Amino acid sequence: MRVMRGTLERARQHVTGLPADTTSFVGRRREIDQVRQALTGCRLLTLTGPGGVGKTRLALRVAARLRRAFPDGVCLVELAELHDPALLANLVAERLGLRDQSARAPADTVIDHLHCRRVLLVLDNCEHLVETCAAFVDTLVRNCPELRVLATSRQSLQVSGERVLTVPPLPVPDPDAPLTPESLGNYESVDLFVDRAVAVHPAFTVSADNCAVLGRLCRRLDGIPLAIELAARRLLSLSLEQIEERLGARYRLLTAGMRTAPTRQRTLQALIDWSYDLCTEREQLVWRRSSVFSGSFDLDAAEHVCSGDDLAPEDVLPAIGALVDKSVLLREDTDRTVRYRLLETIREYGQERLAAAGEREAVRRRHQDWYARLTQRWDTEWPGPDQVRWVERLRREHANLRVALDYCATERGEAATGLRMATQLDDYWAIRGQLAEARHWLDNALQVAPEPSPERAGAMRLSGWFALLQGDVEVGMTRLGQAGELAEQVGDAAEAAYVTHAWGMGALFIGQLDTAVELLSDALPRFHAAGVRRGQLFGQFSLGITLGMRGDRQRALDVLRDCVSTTEELGEGYWRSYALWAIAHIEVLYDALDVAEPAAREAIRLQWQLDNKLALAFSVDTLAWVLQRRGDPERAATLFGAAAALWRQVGASPGCYVTFEAPHNDHLRMARADLGDERFDTAFQKGYTMPAEAAIDLALGGAAPSRPSAPPTGHQGMPLTRRERQIAELVAEGLSNREIASRLVISPRTAEAHVEHILVKLEFNSRAQIAAWVAEKRSAEEPADE
Repeated sequence: MRVMRGTLERARQHVTGLPADTTSFVGRRREIDQVRQALTGCRLLTLTGPGGVGKTRLALRVAARLRRAFPDGVCLVELAELHDPALLANLVAERLGLRDQSARAPADTVIDHLHCRRVLLVLDNCEHLVETCAAFVDTLVRNCPELRVLATSRQSLQVSGERVLTVPPLPVPDPDAPLTPESLGNYESVDLFVDRAVAVHPAFTVSADNCAVLGRLCRRLDGIPLAIELAARRLLSLSLEQIEERLGARYRLLTAGMRTAPTRQRTLQALIDWSYDLCTEREQLVWRRSSVFSGSFDLDAAEHVCSGDDLAPEDVLPAIGALVDKSVLLREDTDRTVRYRLLETIREYGQERLAAAGEREAVRRRHQDWYARLTQRWDTEWPGPDQVRWVERLRREHANLRVALDYCATERGEAATGLRMATQLDDYWAIRGQLAEARHWLDNALQVAPEPSPERAGAMRLSGWFALLQGDVEVGMTRLGQAGELAEQVGDAAEAAYVTHAWGMGALFIGQLDTAVELLSDALPRFHAAGVRRGQLFGQFSLGITLGMRGDRQRALDVLRDCVSTTEELGEGYWRSYALWAIAHIEVLYDALDVAEPAAREAIRLQWQLDNKLALAFSVDTLAWVLQRRGDPERAATLFGAAAALWRQVGASPGCYVTFEAPHNDHLRMARADLGDERFDTAFQKGYTMPAEAAIDLALGGAAPSRPSAPPTGHQGMPLTRRERQIAELVAEGLSNREIASRLVISPRTAEAHVEHILVKLEFNSRAQIAAWVAEKRSAEEPADE
């Protein structure tokens, strides 16, 4: 039963997109009922209230309870990480699983998807984008009759038909009523404090001795859940009386001169100020500097961004550990690494402190520098064995990439870096189906960097290529023409090859096969001459599929098999999957099904691991052709339906690609003729509505392969420092932290920090794993016996 419950819970998270609770939900029964009832009578409900009052937690609890009422799903869109209003529709589309390959506006893609679906859309933290959210939600509600929207914001959206519910603080004890342990149980603020207090101090209980101070403390915290949770955490080192005493002094200090601010916001400000003052100077420094991150970040990024001036990189980890312990930073465990996140209220506080300290510009520059280096590493390592992990890592860093790109677009002298970053993310944008966002960043940077440069040529070429992929042919060809002229002007041979290649692909898309072959044949040796590995692989795939579509079967297969061989040597899967799909596409048309079927299945396996939905649409569609020709029209029809769902998610269709459309339609008609309209439509609809993983199971004839989700960090790419290696050796000898400190003449706290750093770098959870790693290293370094 426990296993079944866990499976159902994971399925729920997959369907609804709602995060699992990490702490117990306390109280709010009345508010839960109010929100549920309100959503039955209105289509837009906004929960308002001050920061830290629990708007998000309440919305998620209600959404989880209502998920069965929304058969098409509950979708959570967290807006705190989004800073550019122009990308709101892109983010919503991403959370809905849509890929914006079409040239339509992302808002139109979302409307088209939600038009006839019964979905609950939860928009969390709208306040910093309130005008954009208002216009977007108004458009959605007017065009999607089955949609319900639940928003959280510090202010209402002021949209026609909106209903607003103010989330109040939790009830607090009456100052005039006698307090007993029993009577305190009637107040949700006390219940929350006790729940969180026991979590950090299991011996804590409510007694006749402490009930009065507990009641006063909850009143002074104004019943704000975040304030209560932060205060309860202080029981790690303080008594209730000490917490009340220090909190009272802090309030008197901070209320002076702040009478215009709402009382509850002053209370939260006071508590965060107090938490800040409880930190050491180094912890405060890391708190301030880590506020430049959007979303979560890892230790490597923190060491680069938060160090500098008076803080060494090795001093960042101890400060992070202390901030996690003090509930300032939240720790997020992924498959094989740890990431950190600031609550949005605490992050905003850190940003204010950062600006007041005069550090904002320097820290933002270090943040940009780190993510520029990250995209450079991605670009260098992309045609290699770690592609799945790289895609997952960039997905986690997407919010921070946006911050860095925004900095490049708005800061004088940084536009060239922005152009380079956005261009280096070429295949990431394509895999994620975020072509519209890519063009947004590319076009922004192009506007502020008009000077001729290799970076400008690359960005212009990529903007044109993505326009072609979206069907925006006129804009795409114009941009490519400009990019070609600029590449020649600045003498960039690689970019000139890419432009020629893109022209060839454009000719392929519109069915001009002879022109396409001529251009692609010209581009391929130019990629080789320029030493551009990615271009060589892309060029081989493109030329191979084009030759095959023109009827030059053997030459096409030779080129494509050469591409597969090269990618196998590299351990590369992205371009291999495209080459395998191309082989399947060509061979099925010649009834070479024993070649086409395994090629299509292997392409699907690789594309599924990368979550490359556009490529999957091609490959699943082609596998349906194979099954139809093998005499299995029912499975073929089901896969046609699954492919149609994938096409829809990326905003494309076989009709977008003239040379693919005809064989697709031929096989579709054959399946319909074999089954008859009713059976075909039933099978097609089954595939169209089945979960993506089930569709891949069907395509592969078994369980879909897992998608490794840990980013490429740890012992694969993070060697230990000399000191860390020395300490790892002592850990392997069985020494404790105190014994290590004594041996090396360092403090026990420093030894502890080094051990923690080793665990994080090597992605381990125990000292025993460190010892095993040391033994393995020693064995590998010893010479073999003769």
